[in-house]
Amino acid sequence: PGRRACGGRRPRRGTRGASPNHWRTRVPWTVEASPSPATMGLGGKDGTTLRSRKAGTKDGRVVSMEEVAKHNTPEDAWMVFGGRVYDVSDWRDHPGGRIIFTHAGQDCTDAFNAFHPSSAVDTMAKFYVGELAPEDRKLTAVERDYRALRARVRRERLDVASPAYYVFKCASNLAILAGAFYLVLGVGGTAAVAGAAALVALFWQQCGWLAHDFLHHQVFDNRAIGDWFGLVIGNVGQGFSVEWWKDKHNTHHAVPNLLESSDDAHDGDPDIDTMPLLAWSLEMARKATRTDSAVGRFFLKHQAFLYFPILLVARMSWLLQSFTFVFRTGDVWAAPDTSLKPLHLGFREHAGLLLHYLWYFGLMTQMSAAQAVLFFFASQMLCGLLLAVAFGVGHNGMAVYEADKKPDFLTLQITTTRNVDGNFLVGWFMGGLQNQVEHHLFPNVPRHNLHIVRSYVEPLCKKHNIPYHSTSITRGTIEVLQHLADVTTELIQDFPGL
Repeated sequence: PGRRACGGRRPRRGTRGASPNHWRTRVPWTVEASPSPATMGLGGKDGTTLRSRKAGTKDGRVVSMEEVAKHNTPEDAWMVFGGRVYDVSDWRDHPGGRIIFTHAGQDCTDAFNAFHPSSAVDTMAKFYVGELAPEDRKLTAVERDYRALRARVRRERLDVASPAYYVFKCASNLAILAGAFYLVLGVGGTAAVAGAAALVALFWQQCGWLAHDFLHHQVFDNRAIGDWFGLVIGNVGQGFSVEWWKDKHNTHHAVPNLLESSDDAHDGDPDIDTMPLLAWSLEMARKATRTDSAVGRFFLKHQAFLYFPILLVARMSWLLQSFTFVFRTGDVWAAPDTSLKPLHLGFREHAGLLLHYLWYFGLMTQMSAAQAVLFFFASQMLCGLLLAVAFGVGHNGMAVYEADKKPDFLTLQITTTRNVDGNFLVGWFMGGLQNQVEHHLFPNVPRHNLHIVRSYVEPLCKKHNIPYHSTSITRGTIEVLQHLADVTTELIQDFPGL
């Protein structure tokens, strides 16, 4: 049952004698004959219910949502999936990392289905506690429509990637890097080195989007193959660790723009954990005033003006975080329990990063010392700007929620996310994330199908009066800067001596 491993899936319908391959294709799941309201749209064909056979044979006790909510810490974590209650307390070996604890004491049904293959349901059987009380199983109209839309997306095969599209994307990325090598080795001179730095920065930015697609498992059914592509594109090409990225990015997807429940709880969005440099809400800013850091107060007071200078060094910061995460010399965002946890991909993470620095610094040996300095800072800073502008406009300046005010999954994803309008070039520059709303709702849908999903999501938002925001990249960036300025203004009103 579930999506089959490479070489074992069935040929697509209508393809006579199709040979097995690894490209993602939707395979019918083991489903019950009829859907239940609590689990409709969990991935079964035509909205039918997907259930664990093992869990289905257990007779568990009836548990109220009120009781589940009491178990809301990593050490004591219960959660609800599809009307069933599971105890994942202290499960530090969860393949996805600590993201699982972001929904401790809550219903994780929609978040679970956004990230997991069907086979993960059977894995949950050993954590089964009981059945959720019938009175707590009622779905809101928004939840019901979202799960129905998820079933439609699968039914229309919008989660199936185009092999030709991703072959082209990989080839075009390599062509950009080849152009940089040609300018350095074939042309030479300071102007050529500057041009090569720009191409390398662009190559890194596009590698970021491509690795993003592979590691969200949009391309391959077999997740191990997706991870291998992530290692080559991310570690070797871009210099970012796969596991470091997954740990942070998956958590961001689960709880975008959500503040931590307490300091060092690590159950909020790591992408807005930017203090003491940037505060995305008044509550974040107020915390900074409780310290005696003159540097932090300076950044808060001028954050709208310092936003772009900070982006220039963003890539170097991420490189440092990635390197220290892999080589276990520390991690800026890691919780204490992860500092010595073995890497899932083992030595491949180390080898990939070392190969990245080998080709990058190897290319610099073909330049003069002055050119090498120019090449290093120009490529690093330009890439940081290109990456951060593109994904910063997706969430920055949108709604920020405190932990105890988190809305339902659909509303959280949409109200914290901004889409970007534009032509083909805008879509290429942003790596498909101009449809950021749809990507957050359906992270396993390949970017070339997100515009179709968008045509379904917008009417759903209108039906339920959920704000759906889309604007140009220029206007979106202005909104980000204005938001930072507004936070500072509100803070100064509360603390005139800032």
